[in-house]
Order: sequence, then structure tokens, then C-alpha cells
Amino acid sequence: MKYFLALDSGTTSTRASLFSVDGKRIASSFRPLICTYPSSGHVHQDPMEIYVAALDCINEIFVKQNIKSEDIIGLGITNQRETSLLFDKESGMPLTEAIVWQSNETSFLLDQYEPYKDVIKELTGLTISPYFSSSKIRYLLDKYNLQKKAEEGKVLFATIDTWLIYKLTDGKVFATDATNASRTQLYNINTGEYDERLLKIFNISKIMLPEVRDSTSSFGYTDKFTFGRIEICGVGGDQQCALLGHGISSTGGVKITYGTGLFCLLHTGEKMCTSLNGLLTTIALKDKGKLYYALEGSVFIGGAAVQWIRDGIGIIRKSSDSETLAKKSSDDDIIFVPSFNGLGTPYWDSDCKGAILGITRATTKYDIAKATLEGIAYQAYDVINSMKQDACVNCGNIYVDGGAANNDYLMQFQSNILNAQVLRKDETEITSLGAAVLVGLNKGIYNLNNISTLNTKVKIFSPNINDEIRDEKIKKYHRAIEAVKIFK
Repeated sequence: MKYFLALDSGTTSTRASLFSVDGKRIASSFRPLICTYPSSGHVHQDPMEIYVAALDCINEIFVKQNIKSEDIIGLGITNQRETSLLFDKESGMPLTEAIVWQSNETSFLLDQYEPYKDVIKELTGLTISPYFSSSKIRYLLDKYNLQKKAEEGKVLFATIDTWLIYKLTDGKVFATDATNASRTQLYNINTGEYDERLLKIFNISKIMLPEVRDSTSSFGYTDKFTFGRIEICGVGGDQQCALLGHGISSTGGVKITYGTGLFCLLHTGEKMCTSLNGLLTTIALKDKGKLYYALEGSVFIGGAAVQWIRDGIGIIRKSSDSETLAKKSSDDDIIFVPSFNGLGTPYWDSDCKGAILGITRATTKYDIAKATLEGIAYQAYDVINSMKQDACVNCGNIYVDGGAANNDYLMQFQSNILNAQVLRKDETEITSLGAAVLVGLNKGIYNLNNISTLNTKVKIFSPNINDEIRDEKIKKYHRAIEAVKIFK
């Protein structure tokens, strides 16, 4: 029997998964990843820990499933996207920490790029924010005095996909795919190439940037495993792979991923839509030389809010306890805005801090758990509402995935507040399935018209509150947003 192997290198964990050709997950392995927080709003990771975790996860799959490389059709890689690092071309060793996509430590640099915000938005579809790789690269070059070496080609830049490809191929392949490149803020999403105007704005040398390939291209071979050689047959950013995992490959499909952050994508097909409501225009896929686009809303804190009430203030022991506690609360007055790292779509205010409003002496841990879950859902409402306002295409069904999507209380509240059906597939590793789909597209096993037939079993959440209650809840949340924006 032949299998697809998928590697999902996320923010808080790395996971390898084995899928059959019909899209059923056979096995998974998992390793946690550590984020460090050296200062307020700064988030770092160790690049070598990320690489070692990838090796460990893949090895475990081979050992436990007793398979060889000849059983593997190919390896697909998906990854946290904007996280950035610099490494030495000769040794292949990191020269810097990996600055995680969530980190706002480059905020102080952004004022100098404000005069170029319109041309940057036009070329990249992105707004000025510490979120993207451009300011992270600039910051790391300055912090470690690496500009000269970078211009000489001795220092290379990598997002996590590039880093893993480089290490797995022993430096033979220095490449990324179009979906990841589109998040660097150095890549022109109209032409599908790095843009000299952007490189000049950020003073970044093109020689240090990876080659950009189709998401369904071959990215070389890895010989790192005793079980034999494996071809890397596809690469895509995690949010774009989630679209594929849901079978969304055409105009109007919407998905919300509840991971560490919260990410909503609306597929717009070959049509590139410009948002007037704080959404980002991004590349959904590059296949056979053709670019497909999406509108994206990004919220920096999603499931991480649940992690905070678990690890930060200790009111739950495990994340799933949040659902049990929330169902015991009868308080509808508390609003939690979990903007720990600023507000994303549609506000794009990196200076905001989080807040819990409406607490009294009677407030309990049950109420805080409920407000936490509802705070996640409200953020998704803002993004989906922005998509509807832009209305360049009609929104279709809303598919959900990610760890927090397994919380039934959150999903029901999400349906209520969106006034829409929310569909959750039985397959929980949707992003990994998307990476497997890339392999299938590469090898001609799938095409973009038949991936919607994979893993079709879903649970549907339908709205069960009236319009008056819904509208009042949304108004109260928006009053809380205004309060958070004032208090900085």
C-alpha cells in the first residue's frame, strides 16, 4: 500500500501524519515546540529545535508503522508562515533566533515604511505590520550586523518551510513556495516574483532570498532517514493547506482555523480581490504555473487565549475543560478581548493589550472560561463580516478546523454570532491533509476538481438565537474593542 507523508510544522507543535490515497489518516506523531518570550510582545523559537522535532516525528511514523521509503509517494510540508530566521549558507546553522509570526518586536521600525504603505499594499496585498517577514529580516540583519555578509550571499533568509527543506536536503535545495513567499512582503503577488521596489524599501538583498516554486513542485529529496530516500513533493503555508484539506479550491469557499491564532480565508479563485475592510490579499495556491488567490483575515490570539487561562492563570487543567466550565456560566455580561499581541483584522493595531470587561465580585472561573471562548468567536465574526462587506465574491459554507474547533460550545456560539451554519469535518488534522493533497496534485493522483470528495463527513452547527440577542452581543463586543483601543 502506498501513502502520503505530511509534515506540519506549527507554532506550538510539529506533527507528521500518514495518509492513504483516499485521504484517510493512518497514523500521526507529535512533538511540542517551545516559544520563549524575552520581552513583552516578543516571541522567539529555536530553529534547531524545530528541525529536530521534524526529524523525530517522521522517524516515529516509519518505526511505528514499519514502513520503508518505497511505501511513500511523497512528503508534503506545511508550516507556520511568517516566522523568520537567518542562517549561514556554508554551515547550514542558524545565525539568529526564529522570530515567530506573533511577535511585535519590530513595531518600532514600521513608521519609516508608512510613506510606502500604498505601494506595498498594491504589490503584496499586505498592510504595514510586524506580522510579516520583511521587518523581521531587516531587524535581524541590523541586530546581528549581518547586512554585508547577506549582500555577499553568505547569509540566507528562511521561513520555516525553507529552513526544513534546506536541512532535509543537506543544503541542496534553497526554496520556498508561492504561498509562503506571499507572506514575506517582498513578493509581488501580481507577477509572482520578488519585486525590486520592495527589496529597495526594506534594503534587503535578493541573493539572500529562496527561489520561489509552485506549491505542487518537487523540492528535492531527503536522505536523512535510514528507511530510504523521500521526495518532497509539495509545500504550502498552513492556512493555505487548510483550504485544500477542506477541499476548497474554487471561488467562495471559506474556512476558519482555530490554532494559536485565528485565520479566516475566502477563496477568490483566479480573481485577486482588494479589501477595503482590513483584509489581506494573499496567494492560496500556485499550481502548474497558475496563481489562485484568497482574502485572509488574521487574528493573533485564538486558541492561545485558552492556553492562557490554562497555563497563565490556571483556571483549567486542560484546554477541553474550558467547554465544561463555560456551560456552567450564566453570566452574559463579561467580554474578553484577547488582544495580547495587538489587534489583527480588521483593526491592525499592534499596540493594543488584552482586557476582560464587566467583571464583578460575583464573577467566577466559569464566567471567565465562557468569555474566553466567546472572545475567540467574536474575533472571527469581525473577519467574516469584513469579507461580506468586501463582497468581491459570495461566501459559501463556513468550514472550521484547528484545536479549538473541537470545542462544541465555541462552535455553537460561533454559529450563533455569525448567523450561519458551521461545518466541522471528522478529520481533525485538516492542515496535514492539505499537505498530503499537495503531494497528490504533484503526482497527478488528485486534481483541483476532485479534492472536495475527500473526508466528506461533517458535524453541522446551526444558529439557535434570535437577531435581537445577536445584535446586542455584537454591539457590546464592539464597545469593548473601543475601550481596548483607548487603553494603551
